[in-house]
Amino acid sequence: MTTQRRDFLKTAGIGAAALSMASQTAKAAANEQITVGVIGPGGMGTAHTRLLSANKDVRVKYVCDVDDNRRAKAAELVKSSSGKSPEQAKDMRTVFDDKEVDAVFIATPDHWHAPASILALDAGKHVYVEKPCCHNIREGRLMSEAVARNGRCLQVGTQSRSTRVIEEAMQRLHAGEIGEIMVAKAWNSQRRGSIGKQQPSDPPTTLDFDSWVGPAPLVPYQSNLLHGVWRWWYDFGCGDMGNDGVHDIDVALWGLGVDSHPSSATCMGGKYFFDDDQQFPDTQYAVFEYPVDGNPQGRKKQLIFEQRIWSPYVQEGYENGCAFYGTNGVMILGHTQGWKMYGPRMKLLAENAGPVELPRHHANFLDCIRGTQTKLNADVKAGQLASGIVHLANIAARVGSVLHFDPVKEQITNNDDANALVRRQYRDHWSTPNRVG
Repeated sequence: MTTQRRDFLKTAGIGAAALSMASQTAKAAANEQITVGVIGPGGMGTAHTRLLSANKDVRVKYVCDVDDNRRAKAAELVKSSSGKSPEQAKDMRTVFDDKEVDAVFIATPDHWHAPASILALDAGKHVYVEKPCCHNIREGRLMSEAVARNGRCLQVGTQSRSTRVIEEAMQRLHAGEIGEIMVAKAWNSQRRGSIGKQQPSDPPTTLDFDSWVGPAPLVPYQSNLLHGVWRWWYDFGCGDMGNDGVHDIDVALWGLGVDSHPSSATCMGGKYFFDDDQQFPDTQYAVFEYPVDGNPQGRKKQLIFEQRIWSPYVQEGYENGCAFYGTNGVMILGHTQGWKMYGPRMKLLAENAGPVELPRHHANFLDCIRGTQTKLNADVKAGQLASGIVHLANIAARVGSVLHFDPVKEQITNNDDANALVRRQYRDHWSTPNRVG
């Protein structure tokens, strides 16, 4: 094991001690019901709420949201599925303070992912958090440290990691069926809508906007800021690369077989198509290089990501997907559809198809809490590495520079303006993570 690899594992909090602690705090009986709270039960949170409330091995005790309408709708969903009404909370601290709650599902906007996860872990809860797991690179490290010191499970919502058709593809790649994987490419091509241009206005009376903003800098409310559209704003989201693209990036990293951050990154892109208020690029082409000492083969590897959120046309057969370029072949994969693997002279070697499996991702998390499984499919390290790619690309696009990155110290070493974006500015708020400096 290289020094770099050892240092990263130590700081990422996935050593034997942390795993041992997690097993000691597992549910005493495999058939014991797990009590959960869903924080942010709109959007993807609705899918989680529906699955959890229909699961006889789970008790949804809380739905928590700062929007009264969303909270009430989620409570009704739980009641209709399980026959029991959950408690409704506006403040997530109510959920964290309840000793009966074993785990929380966090499906808030991106800027809340890390602060809420850290608070939950420090309160002794297991955490399932949506992707990207953090809003910036520094928060990813803070999350890893929180997992390490608390010995709790943290699963990131990149459900391809629990999808059997993708698992088979990864097994074939790692077994060397197309040789050594030197380059992986991920892409996100689809047509998004314009968010328009709006002026500040009063928030709806059903929304606690100050609590929604939380630890981020306080900005005026405007109607194209939420719900859902927060992802296009620097203070609250990570663009579509952090929304849909991170799924493909995660699979690309998995297949590429790297176990550290990249050592260099660059990204060209901008708003080429949309004339609206969104701040992130609608067009991006990013390239990352991985250092020799981070890879078992002792050779550099490359990751490419490209995105056009105005182009609803498939690329190599898939709207969103990955290509793996090996020394003896290539694999083309769509993370929600399947894959095809080709050898010399483009001979089709194997293929498979199947949908993404969110219930199986839930099951892996819940079984790890019970102690009947010992390995999370999408642990904090996987989430940290995938989100790190998102953040480095977005930073490179903003500063227009090739970035040299120290994978262990998690610092950009050749551009002070870019390095300042490795972390964010917080306002004085109860949820601001400790140790942010």
